[in-house]
Amino acid sequence: MPEPDANKLGIPKGFCLSQNHDFREFATILKSCAACSAIRWGKVLHSSIVKLGHLSCQYVSKPLLNVYAKCGALSDCQKLFGEMGNHDPVSWNIVLSGFAGVRTHDVEAMRMFCAMHVANEPKPTSITIAIILPVYARLGELCTGKSVHSYAIKSGLETHTLVGNALVSMYAKCGLVLNDSYAAFNSIGDKDVVSWNAIIAGFSENGLMEDAFRLFRLMLKGSTKPNYATIVNIIPVCSSFHKFFAYHFGKEIHGYILRRNELGTDGFVSNALMSFYLRVGRMEVAELLFQRINSKDLVSWNALIAGYASNGEWLKALELFRKLLSLKTIGPDSVTLVSILPACAHLHNLQVGKEIHGFVLRHPHLQDDTAVGNALVNFYAKCDKTEAAYHTFLMISKRDLISWNSMLDAFVESGLHTQFLDLLHRMLSQGISPDSITILSIICFCYTLLRTEKVKETHCYSIKAGLFLGDTEPTIGNAMLDAYAKCGNLDYAFKVFQSLSGMRNLVTFNSMISSYISYGSHDKAHTIFNEMSATDLTTYNLMVRVYAENDNPDQALNLFREMQARGMKPDAVSIVSVLPVCTQMASAHLLRQCHGYATRACLDDLCLKGAILDVYAKCGSVDCAHKLFQSSPQKDLVMFTAMVGGYAMHGMGKEALEVFSHMLEWGVKPDHVIITSVLSACSHAGLVNEGLDIFCSIEKTYGMKLTMEQYSCVVDLLARGGQVNDAYSLVSGMPIEANANVWGTLLGACRTHHEVELGRVVADRLFTMEANNIGNYVVMSNLYAAEAIWDRVMEIRKLIRTRDLKKPAGCSWIELEQKKNIFIAGDSSHPQRSIIYSTLSALDQQIKEPFQLKQQLNLLALGVS
Repeated sequence: MPEPDANKLGIPKGFCLSQNHDFREFATILKSCAACSAIRWGKVLHSSIVKLGHLSCQYVSKPLLNVYAKCGALSDCQKLFGEMGNHDPVSWNIVLSGFAGVRTHDVEAMRMFCAMHVANEPKPTSITIAIILPVYARLGELCTGKSVHSYAIKSGLETHTLVGNALVSMYAKCGLVLNDSYAAFNSIGDKDVVSWNAIIAGFSENGLMEDAFRLFRLMLKGSTKPNYATIVNIIPVCSSFHKFFAYHFGKEIHGYILRRNELGTDGFVSNALMSFYLRVGRMEVAELLFQRINSKDLVSWNALIAGYASNGEWLKALELFRKLLSLKTIGPDSVTLVSILPACAHLHNLQVGKEIHGFVLRHPHLQDDTAVGNALVNFYAKCDKTEAAYHTFLMISKRDLISWNSMLDAFVESGLHTQFLDLLHRMLSQGISPDSITILSIICFCYTLLRTEKVKETHCYSIKAGLFLGDTEPTIGNAMLDAYAKCGNLDYAFKVFQSLSGMRNLVTFNSMISSYISYGSHDKAHTIFNEMSATDLTTYNLMVRVYAENDNPDQALNLFREMQARGMKPDAVSIVSVLPVCTQMASAHLLRQCHGYATRACLDDLCLKGAILDVYAKCGSVDCAHKLFQSSPQKDLVMFTAMVGGYAMHGMGKEALEVFSHMLEWGVKPDHVIITSVLSACSHAGLVNEGLDIFCSIEKTYGMKLTMEQYSCVVDLLARGGQVNDAYSLVSGMPIEANANVWGTLLGACRTHHEVELGRVVADRLFTMEANNIGNYVVMSNLYAAEAIWDRVMEIRKLIRTRDLKKPAGCSWIELEQKKNIFIAGDSSHPQRSIIYSTLSALDQQIKEPFQLKQQLNLLALGVS
């Protein structure tokens, strides 16, 4: 920064240093040098003062000493201080303030204060104590700070405003705000605005927001008016409250600012207000404030860019960043770049991110900034450019733990397990201790590999390092619980759950419930649910799923309604959880309600649409499924699979093939599920050639291995086409051993086409593979009965009795006028059974009439001939 010229320093034109000047004139010029940090002019004046023999004059030596102190020339300052004959409190305070103003010289400042205190002449003043106490606060030297406090009490300085303010700040920064800091505040005789600011900031910095706000309100009732610093301190306090109250209090403070013109025009206040509105999500107010700031500084731009990014307005953040770059007066700093890079990552805008990287490389001060380097690593990692992230990581000159954690996380997310382990070993070898974030990455690595023993090792280390229960929230404990569960070790997962007693939060309970559900332990999940004192939407979603999966549709619906009654708004997961209930109840009415809610709530989720489409098809509403499919502008594999499956279920093979072809045209790669659905559709529609073509393309075109389900579909396809022997040949020639499902399909085909001998061969296999499946025995018995082979029928029935097999009663149900009607074979308890049986009898008669008429016509024809 260039030094000001002589005129700006108040040096008259033609000023000659050799002349006899009034000492006060030197003092005035030296004061200007100190204010402007004009160290070169100060040294020139110092040289002349020495030559003129004026150094011994206190009017000159003290301002000169102040020049060196304010300009950070501490060695010159200390040397001049030693050359001065008499050291009064002012000269001591000047030197102390110089050392105290530079953090790297805190120890030297303490040493000088001790020297002054030991000399006892002159004695420390209130200014001296106000200078030294912040040094002790920075170093955490609480005991020494208390000693100074004791000295202040003995010297009668405690009630001095300067000393009281410094004590308030020191105790607050050392975490003793409630008692010591507040006591020091109360002991101040004449509180000024700095006193109030210090105690309000102290409470705020220690997380006691309500106390901070209470003191601010108390201040407003008194005679001391808040200044810009008060407002800048209290506005973040408001934003820490619940959004409703935060906005209410923030608006009141905004109104107060508008009534004070000097506050309304202050840049710091405007920036603080803008940040507040961004935190509470009032983007439009923040934008208006930004537009009204006459002289926007970089803080203003950074605040709005960061606000856009934190509120998910990535495009707006990028647009504002571009506007900032177009300015000639100011440019981006490290804060700007750290705010904008996450926006580029979310937008996957690799080009802009690379341009920012180039900008960083052209500015050495940014290249040396660790935070910027970390942001670039995260940016490349989020854009799936792990190699670029690693190169950037290597270029960070001063890596901190965040750098290592960012890179480790990138390797885990990319599945680069070898690189992850190498980097972790390298980090540990450099003596860098993992923190909770590192442990979370390691846990993720362990359960990705499904290595329970590695999870145990990490668990052990986290306990020894004091990280497992070290935080107020059980983040690591929850992750550990989840990892054990994903590795299939529910016993250890539950042990972790028990060890977190007293620290459990909603995530802990939800993770345990989810773990039990994943492994079918629904009763245990229900037990955990009953133990919960508080629940959230995730809890209800999980429990609705439990009841739905256990064929308890009524309980699932009751819980879903209870969730709504508690004021929780169902999300996409909620609707997906309740959809199986619609299928179980075959309730098109309930399904339409779910679909309507999803539309009104703007739940634009492809997985949800696919699930609704699938249930429409299962409930028989193929037209509704088709309309939903057509109306969706975006279609993924799930939606195509659901539509193909729906057509397959209803024997609409050609329509299923059309959707499949349409999907291939879109460039969506098929998987086993949709190919199996297409094969099923071809089977039900009798499209033998088309089905065989798709079957042959599975390995040749798509490079996938054939699954048992696909073999089963083709067996059914051939059998329905009357090619039972070809189906048997296919099963016999399979490269893998056919399972019961495939043989069962073939047995059903034998029953349909009266292939008794082949059926007997197939049945013998099934009776060995599935000895307790009564369905196979019934099919074979029916096959023998159709061919009147009654002795074999009796053998099968005897075998059923010997093995004590019982066929469950057939059950069906239908929804009519939003009421479910259940029918069980052999049960006649339905209240409208008379009407039902009468109608069935009439329908049966109507079905028989055309056949009876045809028989009579045939007989007449024979008689005529």
